Amino acid sequence: MHKILKIVVAVLSLVGIISLFRIIAKGEEEVKGLAAAGDTSLLEPMAWIAYIILALTLALVIFFVITNLFGGSGNIKNTLIGVGAFALVLIMGYALSGGDPLVGKVYAYDGVMATEGESRFVGGGLIAFYILSVVAIASMVFSGVKKLIK
Repeated sequence: MHKILKIVVAVLSLVGIISLFRIIAKGEEEVKGLAAAGDTSLLEPMAWIAYIILALTLALVIFFVITNLFGGSGNIKNTLIGVGAFALVLIMGYALSGGDPLVGKVYAYDGVMATEGESRFVGGGLIAFYILSVVAIASMVFSGVKKLIK
């Protein structure tokens, strides 16, 4: 499997490098002009490479998580507790986020307005990030203090 993955990585890297050199050879202004005219044939190979790499990464992560969880020494109970705790943090973040007072005003890219639901999702994600950051920092401080005491 390792040899197959090395070959796939080499092929994708080679196609990506060739695509990158094609874009660089055209020049920034010409690429912008082509994209503005709707001709994205120069940029599509790079996008497809990114999609393929993302799909392969997700497939491999899911494969190894499932095989290690059910076939290996993984503990399903601890995994489900961790997933549940993460889901609880996300739900708490969404519940604590309020609607943005700027809803209805133009403050996004290119004049696109955000809905209240979108604003709540963004606010919930930020609050969840803050909660997880505080937990991570607290656990590092706790383990450091515990090591100092020992």
